[in-house]
Formats: sequence, structure tokens, C-alpha cells
Amino acid sequence: MRITTERLALRPFTPDDVDDVLAYQRLPEVARHMRWAPRGREQVRLAVEQLVQEDELREEGDCLSLAVVLAETATVIGQVELVWRSAEHRQGEIGYIFNPAHQGRGFATETARAVLRLGFEELDLHRIFGRCSARNTASAALLARLGMRREAHFIGTALDEDGWREEYVFAMVEDEWRARTAPATPDAL
Repeated sequence: MRITTERLALRPFTPDDVDDVLAYQRLPEVARHMRWAPRGREQVRLAVEQLVQEDELREEGDCLSLAVVLAETATVIGQVELVWRSAEHRQGEIGYIFNPAHQGRGFATETARAVLRLGFEELDLHRIFGRCSARNTASAALLARLGMRREAHFIGTALDEDGWREEYVFAMVEDEWRARTAPATPDAL
């Protein structure tokens, strides 16, 4: 699976991506929003090995993980995933991680919008949700900017070095997606 946007290529991971992934997974400011500590080279190598295998949604529970590649430099600047949470109820979950050196330029919005399009328009999902640490205000803002509504605020979901973690859940259903992406029509006179 490969998706191309205006500035990015979303493609399956390869073992050659370790250095680019290490560039952001080693950072404390990235790890603090995840459920893992900053990773070293060997941990990232193992993580990338797993990501390489997550290349298709074959059945419920599968995860499609794609490297987010900056087209102009061929550098992996992040990762995005779509998890097939329920076949019966046509549910998916979106997640993403970006290198802070590439934040603030709309790459995460461009990436997430492309994955929502994949989920709703090609995979026929009914509902896609995303979760983030309540401390991760940038991620919460991104989910809201995509048109997802905040459905939940969970308290005390996990204990980490900063105390008890809080988590937001945002979601969108296919009708909301279609309303946001429908071409504008001129007002009837």
C-alpha cells in the first residue's frame, strides 16, 4: 500500500528506515506521549522489524503502519497507522508519531487526512477514532482540526514518570467525513 499526497509519500516501512525512525523515537519529548521510554538503536531496529510486517489490513486486529516520507528528501519524518478494530461494526483507529523537527508545517494534517480518506472511502469503515495523551495538546488539536469530535476524557489510564496519564478519544463517522469532503455547491437562488 502506497499513498501519495502533495508533499509526502506514505509507504510500508523497510529495514533501511532505522536511522530516520531513531531520530525521533529516541527523543524524550516524543516518548513522553507514548507508552514507551526513549528508544535506543536496538529497540528501534526491533520496532522497525515489527512495522515492516504491518503492511496490510487482512483481518480484524491488523495494523497498517506506513512510513511518512518527505518527498523532496526521501527522509522518513514520521509514521501513521490504521488499526482495524471491528469488522462487524466497521471500526478503525488512527495513530501517528512525527519527528518534532518537521512539526508545524501541516505534514501531520496532510498525513492523517490521507489515512482517513483511505479508511472511509476505500476500506468502507463507518467510524474511525484516535486516542492521545491529554498532555499532548498538539495531537488533540490535530484530531479536532480533522473534524473529529472529542468523545471521551479518561483519567488515570496508566502510571508513568509524570504521574497518572489522562487520555482523550476523538472520533468521526463516515457521514461526518462525507459532509466535510463533499464538493461545495452554490446556494440555490
